[in-house]
Amino acid sequence: MGRNTRKRRTPLATKIVAGAAALAVGGGGLVWANFYASAHEDHGGHNRTRSAGAQVATIDCPDVGQKIRDVPDRARGEVDGELATMDSQITNAYQRLATTRRAQAGDSQFVQNSILGPLKDRRKAIIDRIQLEINRAGGKADDNLDELAGCQGRPADQQNGGGQDDGQNGDGQNGDGQNGDGQNGGGQDGDGQNQDDNGNGVAGPVADDFIDINDVQPNSRNSRNGLAANGDGGSTGTFTTDCGVNENNLFNSDNLIAAPGVDNGAHHTHDYVGNQDNDAFSSDEDLANADTSCQNQGDKSTYYWPVLRLQDGTQEFDANDQGGGAEGNIGKILKPAQAELKFVGSQQGDVVAMPKFLRIITGDAKSFTNGDANANTSWSCSGFEDRQVTDKYPLCPEGSQVLRTTNFQSCWDGQNIDSANHRDHMAFVQEDGSCPEGFQAIPQLQVRLAYDIPTPTVDNGQVQNPYAVDSFPEQLHKPITDHNDFINVMDEDLMNEVVDCINRGEDCQ
Repeated sequence: MGRNTRKRRTPLATKIVAGAAALAVGGGGLVWANFYASAHEDHGGHNRTRSAGAQVATIDCPDVGQKIRDVPDRARGEVDGELATMDSQITNAYQRLATTRRAQAGDSQFVQNSILGPLKDRRKAIIDRIQLEINRAGGKADDNLDELAGCQGRPADQQNGGGQDDGQNGDGQNGDGQNGDGQNGGGQDGDGQNQDDNGNGVAGPVADDFIDINDVQPNSRNSRNGLAANGDGGSTGTFTTDCGVNENNLFNSDNLIAAPGVDNGAHHTHDYVGNQDNDAFSSDEDLANADTSCQNQGDKSTYYWPVLRLQDGTQEFDANDQGGGAEGNIGKILKPAQAELKFVGSQQGDVVAMPKFLRIITGDAKSFTNGDANANTSWSCSGFEDRQVTDKYPLCPEGSQVLRTTNFQSCWDGQNIDSANHRDHMAFVQEDGSCPEGFQAIPQLQVRLAYDIPTPTVDNGQVQNPYAVDSFPEQLHKPITDHNDFINVMDEDLMNEVVDCINRGEDCQ
């Protein structure tokens, strides 16, 4: 399996040099586990591994990118580049956290003095540069951004729940069930041996990240994010575009929307369908002139999402690469058996055309540390579609497919194809299906991915042959971090056809 490497450049501050304590396993992956010293306690007849130390599983940093507003256009590229460097700093700090467990066990202040303290200083320097770049371009930087420089260590059994206060900013504090119970994450005993890394050598997923679909209550998912826009009233038509399942093996760990011009800006690998010239260095002109995998050649839009992997020891093409095995994303890449891309209408009336090159990110790749305010993907099993979860991977019965479903924001501010935090120019529909004031309804993209995956087995608190979404290393492959990205590159005639079809109430493709 290969990947598109056109225009690839040397990574900018993204190289991670594995320390001597890091062992290559399962196709080049680092041993990201070894979370903390552990002891066995008996609770009601069950032996459970519990934390016996104060060591932490991951690093939790405020998401500076989500707090930035009103960045002048001519400073956007510089600011995005600085934010990408900040992501690389977190990745490097996490790698150091994961490979210094013995030092941490011998010094209660090691994490603070050797990892978190220096990380804060480096983040402060970047925040200062961001403020300078915004002000130099004629904007007014938020003087309070310095408050976001500090990070904290987080145990595996402690969540940073995020409320759904506004569905956009990711700064709420109400959790939704990620209690982390049983997330031992790979304890380290006195001999330094892994206890709970499932034998895959990476920090997650763990047994508590999975749930039997039969244990999910029907219609229990309560999230206003991702509400389907269409219904019995308004514009009830649909338009389906068939762009395949990445038969062309187009993979990279870039993110053209969030980190343009930065190699490995995502720190995890994406599947791409549609546009065949999508990497960090693609211009709008490149996208417009590219080939497409879509059957309708007027649709050169790019649709991309993190790959799912089966952690079975397979050495993929990126087993030793940044974004792949070198950052804990290991195992066999699982292509969808089916990728349904559908545009639907609004409950409250007609939709208007999307502007060309409109960029939409839905979900949050950092939801495990940011909180769940922007979490959006639903996980389910075929035949159980009324049972949806956001923070667990489903265990499906034999013959049932794993489903990933994402309903994008469908309200546009009518002016911008992007925004400083890549969210503010878009909004979700409100409870009654209408758009917030100042926004107008556009066709809502709904992505449904179906996978044929052997059902993992969970035994004695360990999961065998788990599947997991690729993630930033410090996000521990949590299902709540799933996300989806879209850039509209339909030609004008096709976009008008999509709008007309939806507003007429027809089903087209």
